[in-house]
Amino acid sequence: MDPTTAMYISQGIHGIAYGMILFLIASGLNIIFGMMGILNLAHASFFMLSGYFCHQVLVFTGNFWIALIVAPLFTAFFGILLERVCLSRISAFGHLGELILTVGVAQVILALVKIFWGTENIPISVPPVFAGMVSIGGLVYPVYRLFVIGMALVVLAFMLLLLYKTRVGKIVRAAVSDRDMVNALGINIPLVFMVIFGVGTWLAGVAGVAIAPILTVFPGLADQVGMDAFIVVVTGGFGSLTGAFIVSIIFGLLSSFGVQFFSQLAPVLIVGFMAVVLIIRPNGLFGVEE
Repeated sequence: MDPTTAMYISQGIHGIAYGMILFLIASGLNIIFGMMGILNLAHASFFMLSGYFCHQVLVFTGNFWIALIVAPLFTAFFGILLERVCLSRISAFGHLGELILTVGVAQVILALVKIFWGTENIPISVPPVFAGMVSIGGLVYPVYRLFVIGMALVVLAFMLLLLYKTRVGKIVRAAVSDRDMVNALGINIPLVFMVIFGVGTWLAGVAGVAIAPILTVFPGLADQVGMDAFIVVVTGGFGSLTGAFIVSIIFGLLSSFGVQFFSQLAPVLIVGFMAVVLIIRPNGLFGVEE
């Protein structure tokens, strides 16, 4: 394989891997914002917090698989706590109340992270089973990034099955569409919304653990990835996992090749793509017109 072709393939896989991380974050945000209508600007902070939880679990156990299970669950617990204690009590204030509250929560998380773990970058080692390289058509590529891609695909399949093939998924979608009618049927709506918020935060937690060995963990991690995830949700269409998946791949590729060929203009490519999509389809690529 000639060097130019190898470079294109390598950058493409890098882009897909980053796109999969974006999808894991954006899918959780999509569920919370797109389905529940809650403007949670602390979502990226929970993603960052999970990276720190991953580090702490590794300090105690040294086992990445335990960290991959425990850190997202801890993150989901704090997300549920936020929804039950705070967000459920300010629904009368609408998006403005949610905006002010979740921005405040994000600042609190950032401050606590700095207090407990400091401000230095914390490297996370790739688990030994994925520490090697694999040859793809003559191109040598890190196994761990391929694992991240595969894990994101598994999560996508799980979420689609959960939302569209199970009774729980039908209840969730019905509660989002007509809350009063579902409540009249005797279904506990607050419990349903708590579960949705917990699952959305759990997805952010999975992404935080997955990206930790790639980018390291540091207090600015939420800012680095959070805005891209929010743009993915808007561009793909609120409530659409398919839209979030496709746009995440596109954004990952734009970011990867943009940095390679137009390093100063890479962020402009992403915002420009969003602008074009929203001009043509104001509700996003897969958004439903109201």
